[in-house]
Amino acid sequence: MTSMTASRAADLVAALLFVLSLAGLSQHRTSRAGVVYGVVGMALALVATVVVSAQSVSAGPVALILLATVIGAAAGLWRARRVEMTQMPELIAVLHSFVGLAAVLVGWNSYLEVEAHGSHGRIADELIGIHHAEVYIGVFIGAVTFTGSVVAYLKLSARIKSRPLMLPGKNALNLGALGLFVVLTVWFTVSPGLPLMVAVTLLALALGWHLVASIGGGDMPVVVSMLNSYSGWAAAAAGFLLDNNLLIVTGALVGSSGAYLSYIMCQAMNRSFLSVIAGGFGIEAPPGGVDEQGEHHEIQPHEAAELLARARSVVITPGYGMAVAQAQHPVAELTRRLRERGVDVRFGVHPVAGRLPGHMNVLLAEAKVPYDIVLEMDEINDDFADTSVVLVIGANDTVNPSATEDPASPIAGMPVLRVWEAEQVVVFKRSMASGYAGVQNPLFFRENSSMLFGDAKQSVEGILRALGPETGREPASRAPGVTAAR
Repeated sequence: MTSMTASRAADLVAALLFVLSLAGLSQHRTSRAGVVYGVVGMALALVATVVVSAQSVSAGPVALILLATVIGAAAGLWRARRVEMTQMPELIAVLHSFVGLAAVLVGWNSYLEVEAHGSHGRIADELIGIHHAEVYIGVFIGAVTFTGSVVAYLKLSARIKSRPLMLPGKNALNLGALGLFVVLTVWFTVSPGLPLMVAVTLLALALGWHLVASIGGGDMPVVVSMLNSYSGWAAAAAGFLLDNNLLIVTGALVGSSGAYLSYIMCQAMNRSFLSVIAGGFGIEAPPGGVDEQGEHHEIQPHEAAELLARARSVVITPGYGMAVAQAQHPVAELTRRLRERGVDVRFGVHPVAGRLPGHMNVLLAEAKVPYDIVLEMDEINDDFADTSVVLVIGANDTVNPSATEDPASPIAGMPVLRVWEAEQVVVFKRSMASGYAGVQNPLFFRENSSMLFGDAKQSVEGILRALGPETGREPASRAPGVTAAR
């Protein structure tokens, strides 16, 4: 078996492993196996690349490839060990930017090797026009992904404001940029040149920046999945330029799965993908906050503990605030204690809770919350009316009644968790400030709602202390003014 045949066989096996990885990552119970499949597939792809390279180039370039692999692996392991779960969204955005930048560099290298230097030997004359188009499209997709991901990272890490950029005629600017790209692509295909390469690179960098900058905070989960799709197509474009079938297959898998995930996220928010790209509803709350819509009732941890001790069923709806407070482990302990008392405890997770798809599910899995009690919005929504107590921990926009009751609300039509239908609702928040979408939540002012202010982790720990360590033990006395759930 020649090295080329062995390489193609390795590519096929690696591609199958990537497919198995995506399948495994689609479910909690198989997610670890999915990660292992992905790691093995990537390791096999790297080994095959090094082996093929060793057959066609000198020892120097092969040594550089090995050095780059070792440095990248070391940096990846170091960052993976240090990153907090709350920093996962911005880490993913940074990784997407690397893929985009790599696609840009591959495109430029291919231009310099073939178009600029006239090295057409490896490409048939009748196919050179297709190669021109591949270079141009690859650079465009990669540059859009690069700057878009950088802006997403800056927004997710709060280094820039989450408020959407509202330039005059922003939709016309985006459409104009796309139209100009089409014209430039045709021009470059007919007559490639350095000025056109510079032009498409600058155009794409500006478009990527503007696309994400004009999307508000409320739509950031869709942005993350959208950039995931872009990075996949950028990788596929690089695969065409490098004549690497595995990179083409892998990029297509990532691109298509990211696009489908974006569609699911948009469905969860009752929004079209194009409306998100045009600029989302998410805006930063004004400095003075949003006007309150009535009086709220404040509750203390020991009062919340009494509600929970007398409840027959409890649903916990987590949000990004739980991730920020790193409260998942106390929440898991609270779940265990309540279940020991015979309380039916379940979790209701909104598809866009957190800053990226599946954020809450990962946090709960990390805290070893049983998979079978973590339910999606559609599975839990009809059960709230028969629930004694709902704990809203760090969630806001995903439990906002305005989405279903106020047609004038910026989030009108967005499917939400109907927590207000429960007998009692306890909302864990640091303040009365609005959520990431900048929309006030009338849930806070309902008669069956109580606000538990403070750090979510400390609040849950306070409830645990009030519950006591022994199974079946209830708080000594009921706090005045609080009606226990029936």
